[in-house]
Amino acid sequence: MGLFGIVLALGLLMWLAFRGWSVLLAAPLSALLAAALSGEPLLAHWTQTFMGSASEFVARWFPIFLLGGLFGKLMDDSGSISSIARYLTRRLGTSRATLSVVIASAVVTYGGVSVFVAFFVLVPMAEEMFRAADIPRRLMPATICLGAFTFTMSALPGTPSVNNAIPMPYFGTTSFAAPGLGIIASIVTMAFGMWWLRRAEAAARRAGEGYGAGAPAPLVIDEMIREHATTAGEFDPAEILHGERSDEGPSPALAALPLVGVVAVNFLMSLVVLPRLDFGYLGEEAWGGIGLGAVAGVWSVSSALAFGALTVVVVNRRRLAALRESLDAGANSSVLPVLTVGSVVGFGAVVAALPAFTVIRDAVLSIQGGPLVSLAVAMNMLAGLTGSASGGMTIALNALGDTYLRLAAQHGIDPSLMHRVTTISAGTLDALPHNGTVLTVLQVCRLSHRESYFDMVMTVVVSTILASAVVIVLGSIFGSF
Repeated sequence: MGLFGIVLALGLLMWLAFRGWSVLLAAPLSALLAAALSGEPLLAHWTQTFMGSASEFVARWFPIFLLGGLFGKLMDDSGSISSIARYLTRRLGTSRATLSVVIASAVVTYGGVSVFVAFFVLVPMAEEMFRAADIPRRLMPATICLGAFTFTMSALPGTPSVNNAIPMPYFGTTSFAAPGLGIIASIVTMAFGMWWLRRAEAAARRAGEGYGAGAPAPLVIDEMIREHATTAGEFDPAEILHGERSDEGPSPALAALPLVGVVAVNFLMSLVVLPRLDFGYLGEEAWGGIGLGAVAGVWSVSSALAFGALTVVVVNRRRLAALRESLDAGANSSVLPVLTVGSVVGFGAVVAALPAFTVIRDAVLSIQGGPLVSLAVAMNMLAGLTGSASGGMTIALNALGDTYLRLAAQHGIDPSLMHRVTTISAGTLDALPHNGTVLTVLQVCRLSHRESYFDMVMTVVVSTILASAVVIVLGSIFGSF
């Protein structure tokens, strides 16, 4: 009965999230259903297990959500995202429209801009490019998503995304873990995704299919978009309309400066500054009795995003006509997402505490192929079930992180390799139809699953599964590099 309760609770959570219910309600309701069917104490699981795990997630990751929201909103309101996107599309031209959209999406998200901020700039740009090149608009979501939330979210070394940050305290790594493998995974993802897009474009031209109907529509953030986005990301789309976007952005070089600064500061803090300082006091009880590895990653990414936000303000002060409003909107944009993902994590904590979960844990750990394969399967499974890479990853690592770290030591596996396998694997099946990012980009593009989802599967899911397999094979043979 307990195992049936877990499956039923997961199904309820998925269905309610897909229907646009707030996860703040759906997650505790589903968790309590699982606990009830397992004969466990409901109130204790709600206040102690659910809220304890959710509050721990918020306490650990809110700085990155907060600073990421500020940085993304300032980049948007200053016109910097639009400036970078326009420059790249002009340089590559309409003859390479899909490539220009992919690169523009990748550049801004790798530099630290939330994918949900980027969508509302990239979609109008993609519409313009695809219309000029007469490419079917149904390919826009697959093109944008290939650049925005595949390799820049989980594979490229140093990416300041929440997904790349989450494994750091569990494995004592940095966001630059296994850089060589991350670059190879990015190349595999990009190569396969672009091959598929070119193939789909060529097939459409042979069939005489052009851009199709669909004129640009005014930006509307409805509650359905908001609920879907805050389940899967770190920016509340409702704040997009607050503040004031500049009509004239900076030059491409100035627009890119904060993005470069984020990556550079993250690198320096992770590999140069923090390792050379004495943080022995962290071992004292007053500071949690922890080592530097437990917080170094969060400190590095937070410092990088703070530097990026400050750089945007300094470079674009005259363009930020409503600076306080932009800052308020950026800060507010982080609250609902961090609480929503925290609720998903709380749900996972209740499930992991149930007696029947031992069956699932043992089944995952007994998967043939070694720790890397079972780790990849665990990440794929939980990210897919929850529809959230960050939520599924945190649930898996809270339940099995210590176990996998111990297995890594036993098998001589570098924790950096575990980190990279974790991030890439969590970014595969999370893009199932109920995923908030998938639902959001389809709604913003005014397209349906029937029209666009198959191509999204190929550029987002299949490409990253291939990359994950390549990393596991190379890591098993050569180790981390």
